[in-house]
Amino acid sequence: MNISDVAKKTGLTSKAIRFYEEKGLVTPPLRGDNGYRSYSQQHLNELTLLRQARQVGFNLEECKELVQLFNDPGRHSADVKARTLQKVAEIERHIEELHAMRQQLLTLAEACPGDDSADCPIIDNLSGCCHRNAGT
Repeated sequence: MNISDVAKKTGLTSKAIRFYEEKGLVTPPLRGDNGYRSYSQQHLNELTLLRQARQVGFNLEECKELVQLFNDPGRHSADVKARTLQKVAEIERHIEELHAMRQQLLTLAEACPGDDSADCPIIDNLSGCCHRNAGT
């Protein structure tokens, strides 16, 4: 299989596939005499795993670990589950941070008159100023 076939089957771009190869996230494909990469079902499986893992929030290093686990017949599902639950906890922390950011922005927007005046409590608050000085 060539790279365009793999791209179609995995939903990745050729550029993304080459990037993952360059970063060592997938098993290097064999090269023919013409220098073209030749992909197997194993590559499809690894790249599909990478795409799916990225979609649910795993970073590149975590994806590399998942591919290694995928290729390890002696792996333990407990290891995969532990990594997944760590990712869930990380996502929950991000959600809490986003909720706090949202609330802060709503509070700032509520304090702003949103009119044609130059006074803006949002800018004042974000800049650390308590009021706007006309001469400075």
